[in-house]
Amino acid sequence: MPMNLQEKIKEASRLSEILAGLKKNGKKVVFTNGCFDILHPGHLFYLNEARTLGDLLVVGINNDASVRNLKGEDRPVNPEKDRALMLAGLSCVDFVTFFGEPNPYNLIALLKPDVLVKGGDWTPDRIIGAALVEKEGGKVLSLPFKPGYSTTGLIEKIVALYGKTR
Repeated sequence: MPMNLQEKIKEASRLSEILAGLKKNGKKVVFTNGCFDILHPGHLFYLNEARTLGDLLVVGINNDASVRNLKGEDRPVNPEKDRALMLAGLSCVDFVTFFGEPNPYNLIALLKPDVLVKGGDWTPDRIIGAALVEKEGGKVLSLPFKPGYSTTGLIEKIVALYGKTR
């Protein structure tokens, strides 16, 4: 596995080639995705649990334009390269890649993970890419959230404590 942080961050097409080789060698690939704008303990619990479901964990993150479309003009707080570095710094994360579409369907189709996971607010039947993964014999899981952790909640707390400045 890659040792330095930059080596964990890959363009999707290159990552697809790497994963295909690893899968040929019997490795089970777990995939999840999200904005991961401000990392908090909820993310750590979730990502660590996801990693236990296979041999390596790939995280697809929304690029900056995609986050703005989903969360509003004030987001992301952290730019995509910083978010990718933070995720790459976690021992449970093996690779990080980006996607710019409204959802990760095309990325999932390209990477062909064995296990697709999302957080507890997504039921397996609503997880984008589930049919692709299941068609190939893979699993789709919704992992429970740890209550009390959310990026939006952190932002609201900061704004309440310090006010919104621009």
